[in-house]
Amino acid sequence: MKSGFVNIIGNPNVGKSTLMNALVGERLSIITSKAQTTRKRVMGIVNGDDFQIVYTDTPGIVNPANKLHEQMMGFIGTALQDADLFLLVTEVGETFKNRQVLERVVNSDIPVILIINKIDLSDQATISEKIAYWQEQIPRAVVVPCSATEGFNLTRIFNTILALLPEHPAYFPTDELTDRTMRFFVSEIVREKILLYYQKEIPYSCEVAVEAYEEKDGIDNISCLIYVERESQKAILIGHQGKAIKKLGIEARKDIEEFTGKRCFLSLHIKVLKDWRNSDRALKSFGYALED
Repeated sequence: MKSGFVNIIGNPNVGKSTLMNALVGERLSIITSKAQTTRKRVMGIVNGDDFQIVYTDTPGIVNPANKLHEQMMGFIGTALQDADLFLLVTEVGETFKNRQVLERVVNSDIPVILIINKIDLSDQATISEKIAYWQEQIPRAVVVPCSATEGFNLTRIFNTILALLPEHPAYFPTDELTDRTMRFFVSEIVREKILLYYQKEIPYSCEVAVEAYEEKDGIDNISCLIYVERESQKAILIGHQGKAIKKLGIEARKDIEEFTGKRCFLSLHIKVLKDWRNSDRALKSFGYALED
């Protein structure tokens, strides 16, 4: 039996969440074109007759501007420690700005698969140049060009993971898909819609908490609280005559129903919690306290 933790690390917006969702075969991590979409570690588990792959999506690497960013970087620090295998995700046109994280990967003895993502947006000469560059930077790495959105080279990545995975009993029951609760995914779906439908600082100033989740035959009753930092942000979320928040609720409900396979009644409420991104107490209540 082979089993291990495959931790996905990289800069914001390089396609880590898209890659994990493609490898798991389920939509577990939210995906938007905005940076810093993933804030917490999200686990996806793939089981076979003789293997268990535990993928972990992590936040994009940032230079912390607040305590929320510090917690996000803390999740990355934990992922650097507990991995059996790194998937270090880059894209063709980027450079890896955080040398400290890169050096920790380079200097560890944990196997590395270096993913060059989004090759469908580049040309062969540039891709070949990047392969050579990363092979020089991390000589022990297996460098794989891929397109997560197009599904190119996913089989090669999967087979390489299986080859590098250590011998170990399964860590989780074989019928588990993730370590996260349904409440977590509901809050992430609502936050994804905020990222999609609002501009500038609004998505980054919001956090979503599920206040109530009542399962009934045929329909679930769900109540979510959206936290913002200022009254002006609350007004923008609500929109003129409440049209913006209504659209947000309708679109989130559609995705929640698709995810759960059940109808739901979704109610959204907004609360101002000043400077929550720099509040230890608020961050802990939102689940940003680091794992033990």
